[in-house]
Amino acid sequence: MGGIDTILQNSLYPVTRASLFEEKDATALLEVLVQQQDGLETLSNRFLQTGIDKYTSEDYTEAAKSFEAAISIAPNSSYNSETVQYLVQTYLKLEDTDKAIETYEKAISRNPSDIDLRSKLGQLYYSEERYEESVEQYRTAMELYSNAETRYSYGEALLKVNNYSEAEYQFSQVKRLDPSSYAGDYGMGKMFAQSGEYEKAIEHFEAALKLNPEFYDAYAEIGYAYADDGEIEKAKDVLKELEDLDSSLASTLKSYIDEKEPPQIAFAFAESTFPYKMSKGYQVAAIDSYLENAGAELSMTMKFLFTKSMDPSSIENRFNWNISRATGNNIAETYNFGDTIPSAEINLAPYPDYVLYDEETQTATLGFTIRQNETADGTLDPSHMVFAFKGEDVYGVAMDPEGDEYSGFSRSF
Repeated sequence: MGGIDTILQNSLYPVTRASLFEEKDATALLEVLVQQQDGLETLSNRFLQTGIDKYTSEDYTEAAKSFEAAISIAPNSSYNSETVQYLVQTYLKLEDTDKAIETYEKAISRNPSDIDLRSKLGQLYYSEERYEESVEQYRTAMELYSNAETRYSYGEALLKVNNYSEAEYQFSQVKRLDPSSYAGDYGMGKMFAQSGEYEKAIEHFEAALKLNPEFYDAYAEIGYAYADDGEIEKAKDVLKELEDLDSSLASTLKSYIDEKEPPQIAFAFAESTFPYKMSKGYQVAAIDSYLENAGAELSMTMKFLFTKSMDPSSIENRFNWNISRATGNNIAETYNFGDTIPSAEINLAPYPDYVLYDEETQTATLGFTIRQNETADGTLDPSHMVFAFKGEDVYGVAMDPEGDEYSGFSRSF
């Protein structure tokens, strides 16, 4: 038996010996108990100080032993709450979250009405993404003492379990209890944003900013709400102003906008000799001399540059692509400029033969086949052949409908 265990055992012997209490009247017994308790408090405080010293020197294993000893010796010490906090932080340093939670639970069992302990346990559960348990601790803390701070934390935990109606009520109570604070409106804004009511969310974030113009987190949340609502340009306007106010928040918002912004086809070009800029009546045989032969086939490629990193499995699925003749109300943008299509006109297969994606350059290469007709006089309107992609980027965001197609005439649209 060593160190702390020996000291603990020795310190308890006088308490358990019957001779201490033999032939003593009630007053004398009380004096003995008081003296003994004072001694335990003193010993407990020594272990507390030792634990602090060990913690400061980053000897967390020994620090935990000392803090445990301090609590065991005098569980009702006036310093017990402080010791519990030190012990929890020590276990977190040791990456033993279960022991940290157990420490809080034991402390709460000794003092079930301690709202500070319950709130801190709720916070620890929240950080560990154990949201149901976090909600339970915050609910109990709120029932014991329903101040604005506890209700706000409870509301945040409720958002994580998608209990929007109860979260809204708690944030409204925060506004009632502390009307000068921006916390209530900030919480309401987050609740409405998470439930998809972006206009209401922005209203509350703006209200929070009126109460505290330097609370830039609310300003960033406005940018997030715009991005979630598909209002990318408005989100970028917020980003531009936030860059001068808080560079860290601006950086996070920029990443969020980049993630949410729908991808587009930025540009296309042909590595082979496919004449995608040529107009109607173009002779297929002019593409390559091999195509002067009736029924001849020739492989071609087109490359498409995207504005964002794309999901390789989505982009290499050839059935997410389509090759077709341009249609529409604008004759200039229509295949063959809206004229009757000649009988000699050839067509391309609706799907490419294959697709390859280069993640580094964000470029997709489409392979497709040109086939000469049986009379070797085929024609084509290359500039009005539309290449369309309906897949997703790496974040699972679908293509922007205004930039998911490309033709030599209209470019990206």
